[in-house]
Amino acid sequence: MPPTRAEKTLRTRRRMLDAAHRLFVERGWTRTTVEDIARAAEVGVQTVYFTFGTKRAVLKEVLDSAVAGDTDPVATLDRPWARAVLAEPSAAAQLALQAAGARQILERAAAVLEVVRAAAAADPELAELWRTNEEQRHTVQLRFSEALVEKAGGALRDGADAASAAAVATALLGPETYGSLVTARGWEPSRWEGWAADALTRQLLR
Repeated sequence: MPPTRAEKTLRTRRRMLDAAHRLFVERGWTRTTVEDIARAAEVGVQTVYFTFGTKRAVLKEVLDSAVAGDTDPVATLDRPWARAVLAEPSAAAQLALQAAGARQILERAAAVLEVVRAAAAADPELAELWRTNEEQRHTVQLRFSEALVEKAGGALRDGADAASAAAVATALLGPETYGSLVTARGWEPSRWEGWAADALTRQLLR
């Protein structure tokens, strides 16, 4: 059965996003043009503009799909891995799941996040995109930390509360830490995951 028009449209959109992802990572924000994306995706330039509107909108969707792993409009806290974190009864096991979830996301998205972070210094709209991403990551970690406090009987290490635990988790599980160890120092993502889980446990649990 031949693909429907809607299926063809989705495939074309996915092809453009894949091409943009690759080019942004290889060349950076400034050196990647809409024309480059169109050529790599084998579509017309106007197709890119019609689908996304601007190059910034392309980068935003590339980032969103890299973080999520798909293009479905499902919030992070409603995704199965996040639900598993919240449902896990053990505080220590929850932190291990948080590290595993962060690893899965960062393996897909760390390079794109670095493109956004680097471009944010010179582009106010991308600076806002970076700030939004930071706030979203903190919001997720705050919800996880609230659950962690409950599982730990309200007693985290050194009397830490959910807000301070979220700050620690956001820093340890952030793209900057991942990039400095995995991208710059050549750690395997599995090694980073184990280190992150151990560091969270040592910092947050008694």
